[in-house]
Amino acid sequence: MTEAPPPPVLQMQHIAKTFGTVRALSDVSFAAHAGEVHALMGENGAGKSTLMKILSGAYHPDPGGEIRLAGKPVHIDGPAAARHAGIATIYQELALSPNLTVAENVFLGREMRRAGLIDRTAMAKACQPVLDRLAVPFSPGTRVAALSLAERQIVEIARALLARSRILVMDEPTTSLSSRETDRLFDLIRQLRAEGLAIIYISHRMAEIHELADRVSVLRDGRYIGTLTRAEMTEDALLRMMVGRDISGFYKKEHKPPEATRRVVLSVQDIADGKRVHGCSFEVHEGEVLGIAGLVGAGRTELARLVCGADRRIRGRIVLEGKEIAARTPGEVIDAGMVYLTEDRKLLGLFLDMSVRENIVTGVIGRDAHAGILDRAAARRRSAKAVAALSIRARSDAVVVGSLSGGNQQKALLARLLETKPRVVFLDEPTRGIDVGAKSEIYRLIDQLARAGMAIVVISSELPEIIGICDRALVMRDGAFAGELHATAEAPLSQEAVIAIATGAARRAA
Repeated sequence: MTEAPPPPVLQMQHIAKTFGTVRALSDVSFAAHAGEVHALMGENGAGKSTLMKILSGAYHPDPGGEIRLAGKPVHIDGPAAARHAGIATIYQELALSPNLTVAENVFLGREMRRAGLIDRTAMAKACQPVLDRLAVPFSPGTRVAALSLAERQIVEIARALLARSRILVMDEPTTSLSSRETDRLFDLIRQLRAEGLAIIYISHRMAEIHELADRVSVLRDGRYIGTLTRAEMTEDALLRMMVGRDISGFYKKEHKPPEATRRVVLSVQDIADGKRVHGCSFEVHEGEVLGIAGLVGAGRTELARLVCGADRRIRGRIVLEGKEIAARTPGEVIDAGMVYLTEDRKLLGLFLDMSVRENIVTGVIGRDAHAGILDRAAARRRSAKAVAALSIRARSDAVVVGSLSGGNQQKALLARLLETKPRVVFLDEPTRGIDVGAKSEIYRLIDQLARAGMAIVVISSELPEIIGICDRALVMRDGAFAGELHATAEAPLSQEAVIAIATGAARRAA
């Protein structure tokens, strides 16, 4: 008689959650096994975070569902209960105290004491073996403020291991990591999987799912759609499950690549900052989508900030529509007809505590003023038109923009830039941290703008994005352009060619 296989370490059965009149989850079931990476995917608003917040004790589910750990039903009535049950969650916004040491953060809320006082020596001693196991370059006494973002994530993992967690939830852990830091994190995840942890991995990035996941489950509109094994995972299958339709034209590219005779809209000549950018020159044509690729740290963002007046340049000329511009400040650049979408919409782009309407019209509010008095009716009309044009999903344009999903926040920021009627748009990581449905919409918008004759520069770390939407790609390495690739019907851009130039392999091969 064969022995029955052990039950999953986690079973969530018939989970539902309602907020007022909004049904966030409907009859969702999910299971994870020890020693596997189980990815959880879905568009923003699909219910992923709600489901994981129920697991972590932040939310209580509606009556009727059940959570089982190792086959036994449990009641998780708060975060402390979840931690006691062996469930650890690492959120995208890390929950660490930068003024405390690594050991103090690891034991935060369950400090070791001696004679009623916190025993920091004992905590550091207990913390050291876990840090050794994770092969980190810092000590228990290092202050978290001195650590990189990747190292802070490892502190969160150390906290989970010391708490003897059986289930580790990771929510978009690579959003702000470099490629080298991401590789280190992936190695650590594989190590933890081999040691028997059940890892629930939430990400919008297909490449990460294909690299790490043993299985992937998809939610859509608060409902469980299905689970695929590693052998069943394909990009087309996952996209269909997430959006409920075929997205064969995911990377929209209906505009015609510019011909050699097409008018040059922007010419940048020998621009440099004396630090990270070393004498870069390039042109962008009318109706062209130009990609700027390269490894993290190659100088792509720094180049865009120089051209758009956000940072000071030590030399170089910028010619827009045949006229040289000073570009000393972002305001001068915007007035000249060029805008820049920052890679960090929350910190550098949006006013998160202001409404969608206020964010959209803030760049052109003076145009709707008469004798120093704001024309609020004109602002409402302008905002309503932009919301409709970019399909911004919000109850109204009066809601706070920080309450929207990442994709709708990005579209609100794009709407603000487009209200200035630019001729050139720099888009720095335009789809970072947004779901596949919103990505597809932004790709369609980029294609639409190119068809209207706008010159567009896309900076992206996602090579499929560069390949899928750009007519030409410039590849940076060490603050300078190392190569250029053109897309043609006979020879489209390829990821291998971009990587070869970015890493210097193409030069070595030559």
